[in-house]
Amino acid sequence: MTAKNPIEPFQEGLANQSVLILDGGLATELERHGADLDHELWSARILVENPDLIRDAHLAFLWAGADVIVTASYQASLAGFGRAGLDRQSSLRTMQLSVELACQARAMFLESGGGQDRIRPLVAASIGPYGACLMDGSEYTGDYALSQQELVDFHRPRMEILADSGSDLFAIETIPSALEAVALVELLEEFAPAVAWLSFSCRDRRHVSHGEVFAHCAHMAAESNQIVAIGVNCTNPKHVLGLLQSAAPISKPLIAYPNSGETWNPATNDWSGDVESCADPRDWVAAGARLVGGCCRIYPEHITELRRTLLGEPD
Repeated sequence: MTAKNPIEPFQEGLANQSVLILDGGLATELERHGADLDHELWSARILVENPDLIRDAHLAFLWAGADVIVTASYQASLAGFGRAGLDRQSSLRTMQLSVELACQARAMFLESGGGQDRIRPLVAASIGPYGACLMDGSEYTGDYALSQQELVDFHRPRMEILADSGSDLFAIETIPSALEAVALVELLEEFAPAVAWLSFSCRDRRHVSHGEVFAHCAHMAAESNQIVAIGVNCTNPKHVLGLLQSAAPISKPLIAYPNSGETWNPATNDWSGDVESCADPRDWVAAGARLVGGCCRIYPEHITELRRTLLGEPD
């Protein structure tokens, strides 16, 4: 983490702006620009094959209005890179590259004058769930037979390299179960004073994807001094308000960055269903969200509109 006290950049951002605008779906933005993600590494594949495209995607979200960009390490793991032919050292270097690319994009944005009248953007190092490396959609169910200790051991190498890579905080995201959340909060203690937000994938207005009550999960996470925000991501927008309201009162800022409302089919590697257009992010802010953005199928133009809706800018 970049600061001696890692929570400072996050706190400064919230002190200077009522809502921090997150970026959108990095992977689906990469696909829109020609990236082939039909691979077990998903967006992490592009770290190996075309890293400049990742940097450009980050830059597009910054120019669109994002105050926080999330790295392309969501699906990165030693196991996944190993199956793709990378040795351990190359795998760790590639994970570190995910942060370097985001930091490069931020530097380019600021050097080009993008920082005028804006807070300094934050870089959040993504820690996705174990299920993401399986490429079978299980990050949306949590149905994998691992113990808490096995989950800790799986996540440790990635968190270790990303903790010392220059990011501002971790984005522990799309977590489908209470068990994996507990494992990650426990692991985070090994890297104190590093801080993180923790967001869950959820299946309805009360439950995380594996079935536990979201409010219980949120209050558990709030007990950690290293967790700085709690909420939901890659969840249908129609569920977000109910989930946020169910967690009240809570001692930490809430976070909401849902997907478009469409459904991912891992068997066919495509999206189906309709875009959810009825949810209003202003309601999420009224319910306590201080960080708002998008996940899969949310593009830079959506982030521009979100910023205009919540902050009245850009014109």
